[in-house]
Amino acid sequence: MFKSYIKSAWRNLWKNRAYSFLNIFGLALGITCAGLIFLWGESELTFDHFNSKKNELYQLKVNAPFNESVFTMESTPRPLAATIKADIPGIANTARYSDGDQKLLFSFDNTSVYATGRYTDASLFSMFTFTFLQGNASNPFPQLYSLVITKRTAKKFFGTDENSIGRTIRIDNKQNYVITGVVEDMPENSSLQFEWLAPYDITMENRSENIDEWDSYGPFTYVELDKNANFAAVNNQLRHYIKQKAPAEKSEVFLFPMEKWRLYDAFANGKPTGGGRIAQVRMLSMIAWIILLIACINFMNLATAQSEKRAKEVGVRKVLGSGKKRLLAQFMGEAFMMAAIAAIFSVLFMYISLPAFNTIMQKNLVLNILNTNHLIFLITVTGICGLLAGSYPSIYLSSFDPLAVLKGAKIKTHGAALVRKGLVVTQFAISIIFTISTIVVYAQIQHVKNRPLGFNKSNLIEINPQHNVSAIFPIIKQDLLHTGLIENAALAGHVTLYGGDTDDRFRWANKPADQKIPVAQRHVSPEFISTSGMKILEGRDFGGNTLAERANVIINKSMADLIGEGSAVGKIIQSPRGNPDGVFTDMTVIGVVSNFVYGNIYGQADPMVLFCKEPEFQSFIYARIKNSADIGQAVSTIETVMKKNNPNYPLDVRFVDDQFDQLFKNEALTGQVSTVFAVLAILISCLGLFGLSAYIAERKTKEIGIRKVLGASITGIVSLLSIGFLKLVGISCLIAFPCAGWIMHNWLQSYSYRIHIGWWMFLVAGIVAFLIAIITISFQSMKAAMADPAKSLRNE
Repeated sequence: MFKSYIKSAWRNLWKNRAYSFLNIFGLALGITCAGLIFLWGESELTFDHFNSKKNELYQLKVNAPFNESVFTMESTPRPLAATIKADIPGIANTARYSDGDQKLLFSFDNTSVYATGRYTDASLFSMFTFTFLQGNASNPFPQLYSLVITKRTAKKFFGTDENSIGRTIRIDNKQNYVITGVVEDMPENSSLQFEWLAPYDITMENRSENIDEWDSYGPFTYVELDKNANFAAVNNQLRHYIKQKAPAEKSEVFLFPMEKWRLYDAFANGKPTGGGRIAQVRMLSMIAWIILLIACINFMNLATAQSEKRAKEVGVRKVLGSGKKRLLAQFMGEAFMMAAIAAIFSVLFMYISLPAFNTIMQKNLVLNILNTNHLIFLITVTGICGLLAGSYPSIYLSSFDPLAVLKGAKIKTHGAALVRKGLVVTQFAISIIFTISTIVVYAQIQHVKNRPLGFNKSNLIEINPQHNVSAIFPIIKQDLLHTGLIENAALAGHVTLYGGDTDDRFRWANKPADQKIPVAQRHVSPEFISTSGMKILEGRDFGGNTLAERANVIINKSMADLIGEGSAVGKIIQSPRGNPDGVFTDMTVIGVVSNFVYGNIYGQADPMVLFCKEPEFQSFIYARIKNSADIGQAVSTIETVMKKNNPNYPLDVRFVDDQFDQLFKNEALTGQVSTVFAVLAILISCLGLFGLSAYIAERKTKEIGIRKVLGASITGIVSLLSIGFLKLVGISCLIAFPCAGWIMHNWLQSYSYRIHIGWWMFLVAGIVAFLIAIITISFQSMKAAMADPAKSLRNE
């Protein structure tokens, strides 16, 4: 009997090849989407799971009171790691890990290359899981100037990862280090990513402040708890630990488990929100199921549409003794067979599309069909598709009355037709929601990209000389200007788009003594305002004499509004910067610049003070290329100038507008994903619409023939066949518009600088839906309308 079902199912699939192809192709696309998102989700959900001690590892986070709220940060006091290990029972180990990647120059055998890494304690290697290819895991740093590198870094340095131990390498042309270990490259889904690691104590060598001061924040601190430790008890002791060591400090410390580092890292006012990257995982998972649902809807639509063709088969089988359960089993078997074939094709589609998907998601995902998890997922999704897609058609087909069918009575399909219409509406409503979402995301990104930045990012480049060039900057500037390609050059202490370095201790007239307002500060050279293209609203720019401007500052518009009404020029701001505690320096405001965007590109500009400082306070060179200059030639010329004046350091240059675009990484990802899935949703919906229009045209063959004989025009017949489907698309729009508006309105609330959803977005999405529907339907409609009526009526 089972063999008979298989044969019957295969014959039916082959007999209706066109419908079978549409069903299988649609399901294959749906399963492909779900499979790719599963691979991405697997990577996200298993972040750091390779660590054998993942259940015992935590990161210390600090809740710091800041301007009447609580700010959660990862930087911790420098003495914290050592003291809590000694003082708090249950803590098995601790490790410091420097807060920020260090890009350093490595020189060896007349070769110089940059590599990025961190400074850490040796205990890190026993807490996290590292695979040592060379060296001793129990003693990774046998001397102060030791270096542990990854396998990839060893190949980058020496062309091979073999025999690296004991080799001497010079860093930043200052200090020789000895390579004491080579570890396997960290997995992509690891929180720790580096090319090299060096002892944390190196960072303490030249520090002027007391490293035991509890108000000196710097490294991340990782903690390993004993397996039998009481988490709540340890966490409770940590909470007020900083205050116990330094009563003036109000910060609180807490343990943040490794399982939450990647997905649940969102905090608001010191409390975890339960959000973070998990929101993206949930969103894409929901999209995957929606795409699968659309594909299954296609199956149900086309299967019920062909019900009349299979009515006699059902009648004969029932007369010959097949009960409803057997018929249900037969039709469900057909559905599972089609789902299985679709799954096989989806594996091929996944292998083909995976490189492009990796590019969009910025991952290196690998599909391994023999992997147990991947195989279980494929079988499960195939089963769900077969069950979901085949359930309604099976119940519907098995319910036919055999006597009525065999007598030739017309089957009542009003209920099935209503269901089909409802499914078509659902498909197109989802597709329209995707389309509107894509439009809104794109418009939001462009809105922020095109907002007034307060400076000119075009043709502005940032040069990181990698070491102090203060003594030779005047020469570098002169050489750059003499090329005729550079308009101006300046020094700055921070990246232009950088959002850090704030201080809440600044004072000005009429400021309440207990009020703490964070004010950002930047150290710049006199040429910075003109080089960056900032607009001076009142007052003047810094003069060329840095010493003469030492007691002067330029502020942005937000700061000017903060310090009082009237002109800000001439007012005094007391600065605590660079002074011992309790000592303030009077600074005179000489100019106000328009607010410029930094830090949070979606927020409003916070108050900022610009200091004109000596060159030794600056870390970056900014140069503006002339509009008339060739960009490639200008960069090449800059490289020549820097090589002449800074020969030991290869050129490290970035365009500011490229940096600006990088700040939209998450939004760009959301936009790309929305676009891809909107296209796929529409494509799968059109496959179903194409099949249904072909079915309707086939059912109305004789009606069309009669109408043509009676004088109906091709246009009239096309309208007859199309109008019903277009009405369904119109209903889809009525459903989709408010749903999409509500979804995207909520999405936009996370941005303080955002667009308003305009009526034109809905209009565009509606027009796109109608055009796609018309194009899809018109092929079958024109084919039916242009058919020879004599052929369709010859049997009458």
